[in-house]
Amino acid sequence: MNITEISINRPSLIIVLFSVFILAGFIGYKNLSYELMPDFNQPVVVVKTGYPGADPTEVETSVSRKIEDALSNLEGVDFIVTKSLPNASVLIVNLKYGTDLDQTMQDAQRYIDNIRRDLPQDILSPVMSKVSPNDLPIMQISATSTLPSTEFYQKMKDDFLPQIQQLKGVAEITLLGGEEREIQVKIDQEKLKLYKISQYQVTEAINRSGLDVPSGKVQTAFVNNSVRLKGQFTSVEDINNVQVAMPAPGSPVYVKDIATVTDGIKEITSVSRYNGVNGIGLLLKKQGDANAVDVSKAVREKFSAIEKQYTSANVKFTIADDSTDNTIAAVNSVVFDLTLAVILVSVVMLLFLRSFRNSLIVLVAIPTSLVTAFAMMWLLNYTLNLMTLLAMSLIIGILVDDATVVLENIQRHLDMKKNKRVAALDGRMEIGFSALSITLVDVVVFLPILFLQVFVADMLKQFSVVVVTSTLTSLLVGFTLTPWMASRIGKSEDLQPTNFFNQFLLWFEHQLSRFIDWYGRRLEWVLHHKLISTAIILVLFVFTLGIMKQGIIGKELIATGDQGKFRMNLEFDKTTTLQQNNIVTQKIESFIAAQPEVLTVFSNVGGPSSGIGSIGIGSSNKSELTIQLKPANKRGHKPTEEFMKEIREALKAEFPAINYSMAALGLVPRSAPIEITLSGSNGNEVMKLGKELKSVVEKIPGADNVRLSVEEGSPEFQVVPDKDKMQRLGLTTAYVGQSIRTAFTGNDDAVLTEQGTEYPVRIWLDEFDRKNIEDVGSLTIVNPQGLPINVSQFAEIIQDNSPSLLERLDRQPSITLTAEALGRPSGTVADEVVAYLKQNPLPDGVKMIWGSDIKRQNDSFGALGSVLLISFILIYLIMVALYDSFVYPFVVLFSIPVAAIGAFLALNLTLSNLSLFALLGLIMLMGLVAKNAILIVDFTNQLKASGQHFREALINAGKERMRPILMTTLAMVIGMLPIALAKGTASEWKNGLAWIIIGGLLSSLILTVFLVPMVYYAVDTIKGKWNIK
Repeated sequence: MNITEISINRPSLIIVLFSVFILAGFIGYKNLSYELMPDFNQPVVVVKTGYPGADPTEVETSVSRKIEDALSNLEGVDFIVTKSLPNASVLIVNLKYGTDLDQTMQDAQRYIDNIRRDLPQDILSPVMSKVSPNDLPIMQISATSTLPSTEFYQKMKDDFLPQIQQLKGVAEITLLGGEEREIQVKIDQEKLKLYKISQYQVTEAINRSGLDVPSGKVQTAFVNNSVRLKGQFTSVEDINNVQVAMPAPGSPVYVKDIATVTDGIKEITSVSRYNGVNGIGLLLKKQGDANAVDVSKAVREKFSAIEKQYTSANVKFTIADDSTDNTIAAVNSVVFDLTLAVILVSVVMLLFLRSFRNSLIVLVAIPTSLVTAFAMMWLLNYTLNLMTLLAMSLIIGILVDDATVVLENIQRHLDMKKNKRVAALDGRMEIGFSALSITLVDVVVFLPILFLQVFVADMLKQFSVVVVTSTLTSLLVGFTLTPWMASRIGKSEDLQPTNFFNQFLLWFEHQLSRFIDWYGRRLEWVLHHKLISTAIILVLFVFTLGIMKQGIIGKELIATGDQGKFRMNLEFDKTTTLQQNNIVTQKIESFIAAQPEVLTVFSNVGGPSSGIGSIGIGSSNKSELTIQLKPANKRGHKPTEEFMKEIREALKAEFPAINYSMAALGLVPRSAPIEITLSGSNGNEVMKLGKELKSVVEKIPGADNVRLSVEEGSPEFQVVPDKDKMQRLGLTTAYVGQSIRTAFTGNDDAVLTEQGTEYPVRIWLDEFDRKNIEDVGSLTIVNPQGLPINVSQFAEIIQDNSPSLLERLDRQPSITLTAEALGRPSGTVADEVVAYLKQNPLPDGVKMIWGSDIKRQNDSFGALGSVLLISFILIYLIMVALYDSFVYPFVVLFSIPVAAIGAFLALNLTLSNLSLFALLGLIMLMGLVAKNAILIVDFTNQLKASGQHFREALINAGKERMRPILMTTLAMVIGMLPIALAKGTASEWKNGLAWIIIGGLLSSLILTVFLVPMVYYAVDTIKGKWNIK
């Protein structure tokens, strides 16, 4: 007794089974969280080490190289890029795909701990992080208040931030702008000379005075009390009264005698504005496993609560940007597509099956197949994201395939006036092999994706699991629920033209019969004129290759999509101060905000970049503007890239001498898509080649903001001591270095405590004494003997440029070229670079690697190309096993190449690019188009077995199977149309994928129904001539 007999005769078993599926699916659905994309962690570990006051050369020698040597022992390292910047070292360790990231981070921490004693004392502890979309802020917020600026900043830091960070799922919050209170001790150089006191003495006196010292305890047999020396500073007066020295007995020198102590503002390192209003900017990141939508909701609720609590202070939190808005819009868009696809597929079913009853039987397959996907996603810890939902909307047409093919055949048997149960069993048994083949072919193309080890594997695995689970369930539905329902409510259809709807169905049936007869006649002609038919198909192939060669179809990994949002980075001359940067940036903001297309402008002046790959270090000569345009219909549907080009040209004319770089912000965060790193033993040669390559890339259409990582450095004043003179004067390099650093950077080890809050105390020179090169030379250092000595007495002050960054790749000097792609796909721009390098190869000893999008594109496209080939082989092997023949499965495979004709023609006509999603469409297409060939070949074999000649069997099989072929193909094509024509969030990804499938299915429908019988005919003719069995 087979599964179909059990379902017809003992339906309770099947009802129980599907009830369990539905329950598991419901529980799964309720527990799934929302996410824009699956978390595709790149196998990259970033190690950042701060080294205040050090220049790039010192950072490289003392820090970068030592950490680099330690980390080169890690397992699974692909290559290491080292960047030595002023004040910081950044190591980017690129690992091979499949490496356990958490284990690698633990090992890396252990290796760094082992060499910690070899690193300079002054460095900050190395910080390790992953590179992941979760590293990016999900929200940008601007906070304002009528409170005094320093009070509001402290309130934000001590009160508001802890409340927000306590929320479930909130990770790190970066503050931008604001004014932080700082007690400043400004030393008067002339008075130091007068009293023969050194800066070091002042610093030590203040730092040693402002301490609370636990001093032990006093106790008796019964009582125990601790003793504490209370020395903390609680007011500015306390610092003023600190005794620094006593040059003569009874004549103490206090801080107030040699310095001015003010309750001031810490030196501002960044400014944040939203739509021209100054505030405190917050960049909020979520925890890796947190649900972004839930985090955003909780944060908004907390903001509302704080605003209500501080109404008197007029505290306001304005959400400048929230990435979860896109998540919700994208998910809603896909759910709409899915609903529309179900409705359209229902209409197709109704037309072909001629009754509401049969359409209902088929449509049951959709929900019953999808519920298992929800259960599986829950078990595997997946989320409701763009990939899983897209998979669901794409497979609506596939899910009804098995039920359609089975029910259509049962209906044929019912029309022969058979008993319902007999017709249901006979119909299913006759077509069962075809249904099994169709499903296994659909499933097998996705199996290789589950074993991929590339950047996009995490995204595609979730897509594949949904497709495989739902498709296999639909096969179970076709073998159980469909025959059972047909055996209960199915009946022979004898339509009468009693109403308009029946008349329409009869008319459609008549047209379908005429079409099938016409197809039969055409098929006979094709079998008579095989050479002409073959020539036509070959011409179509040549035409497709011609399209590919024209370069109309571009290449890119993932389309950015037009979200109406872009980031603009401004870079001023390296000597520009934050104040000057802020003044000009404010004018630029006003200029941009005045454009009719612009909705909001969020400014980050001098702060760290919020983009992926940001090293988290700001710069006083750089600003970042995040610009949101109005909805497309309110800006005349002007593309974002077009506006970006226009605004940049306008800004260049209005504000010259600024470097403007821009990047459109899409759903997937990205760094500059084009990234080439050159490395070699000779640093100067690498630099020269980098500059030559830069001039080439700049001329390529579409390449924008071409930059080299190693650029002309910042101007600096170098103090070059005469060691002999210095030592004769009783000074050491360490003592002089410390004195200069205290003078110009300040020492902030001491704190002032007020109502439990600690405020830093910064000790440094008065600003009048730290303005130019003369001030460096005239800086007075008092030696241990109390003699005041000017720096110019023992050192030469020279002006030079320090390198802005030193870079190494795998322990060799390197330089990285980066570029944005504007108006052209990044892959197409990269192809031109590759073409140039083929004609002008790099010299021996210089190595080149691609990074960023192009590296991921090459890896992903290569892997998916292998998947296409493996899927092709697997389809053949599955059918060899099913048909016990090596020849007829080969006939089925001929249907796959002809699908490429329509697929690439559709891409060309819709001006879509060959992207990751388009390749996914091609893989999916292989399983779908093989279906039509299987239906014809399988039925021809059955007719031959019943005694018909292969020619007659081919024509009869083609005509008999035309209805299910048309029905399943049109269901798939029409179900895809909402996705192909979708507009709005994430539509750029879905469109190309859907058009490839639609084009491929249609060309396969038109060509396969002629090509497969023709190849079958040729095979059987050869077998007949050679008497092969």
